[in-house]
Amino acid sequence: MNNKNPISLFLIFLFIYPILKGFIKKYNTKDIKWELSEFEKSVSALLALIFGFLVFKNYFLVRENGIFTYIPQKVILVLDAYPWLLYVIVLPILGLFFYQIFHLTFLLVNSIILFPLLDIVERFLKNRSILFKRITGAIAELPKSMCNVVFFIFILNFASILNISPKLNTLLEESNIYTNLCKQIVIPVTNSKLAKALPNIVDNSFKVKIQDDNGIGTWEDIKKYKNISLNKNKQIVYYNGITLEEGIRSNEEINNYAKHITAGQNTDRAKARTLYAWIGSNINYDDDKAQQILNNDFSSKSGSIITFNTKKGICFDYACLYVSMSKAVGLKVRMVTGEGYNGISWVSHAWNQVYLEDEDKWINVDPTFYKGGNYFNSRRFELDHKNPKIIGEW
Repeated sequence: MNNKNPISLFLIFLFIYPILKGFIKKYNTKDIKWELSEFEKSVSALLALIFGFLVFKNYFLVRENGIFTYIPQKVILVLDAYPWLLYVIVLPILGLFFYQIFHLTFLLVNSIILFPLLDIVERFLKNRSILFKRITGAIAELPKSMCNVVFFIFILNFASILNISPKLNTLLEESNIYTNLCKQIVIPVTNSKLAKALPNIVDNSFKVKIQDDNGIGTWEDIKKYKNISLNKNKQIVYYNGITLEEGIRSNEEINNYAKHITAGQNTDRAKARTLYAWIGSNINYDDDKAQQILNNDFSSKSGSIITFNTKKGICFDYACLYVSMSKAVGLKVRMVTGEGYNGISWVSHAWNQVYLEDEDKWINVDPTFYKGGNYFNSRRFELDHKNPKIIGEW
């Protein structure tokens, strides 16, 4: 990561500029009141963004809450087909609603409390030195500096969710300042269960290497992989240091256990969901291994067997184990690679698709994201998964 990228530099500028301006102009009640009025608008917008997103997330993204029972079925079908419409229509409406509430509240607070206090401060500073007034002016701008940075962090986060630009997403990934502020501010505010449950999935902890006649080439981002046409006779693909065949290798213990926990399930959907729930709830995300992979250290073993035995792994391991257990109970299954949204940015990721023969369809399954919500054929799956590439089918 690089703190000198444009995102980091702009965030630093947003923080420093108001403070420098306050120091140069010195404390002036008239100017501060005007600044406070502008600051109030920014705070109102920020709070509207936060509260609007929380309502949006809890009542529109999570369909189980029942709000969609009041929406015509035709509208629901459109939203299912184009889930991004929720972001560009519903979210702005909620934001405008909350903005008006906070804006009116701050107007009352300013006129009744803050403006009279500023008049008192001005009288206190009347006979003070110019340097003291400059320092006071700089301090008075500190809340605005902080609000500017936080507001822009949320704007960047929403831009990242909407995947406006792959280049922007790369810049966000490489910015230590943006990433750390998201971990400290955005994730706690938005209450992202996924980011809290899987802290190191914030980074690209899924690495791919290709070995061919020219040696081994490393891809730092799985996005590049989808543009490569593989010649299976000349090239070998390694995922976190192993081949796909090694990753999905199973044993009698895994096979028997998969059959045991799905015993009595009469449909493919029930079997597939049981395996998804068991893996998601019993396998813990391996933060140490994720960090090793980030550092191109593949000394820790990967794949179904080690994951089943140790009850821990990262996304590729979760997906491998799901393949092995699905095969054991007679389900057709795929391994899929692409990108997942972790609450901060899009990162390299692996998940599965499973075929429901009695329903004649493939559905998406992501056992890694289990602890962050419902990712078994979830209606919002496409909102935080993109660029899927099927790398194996069994």
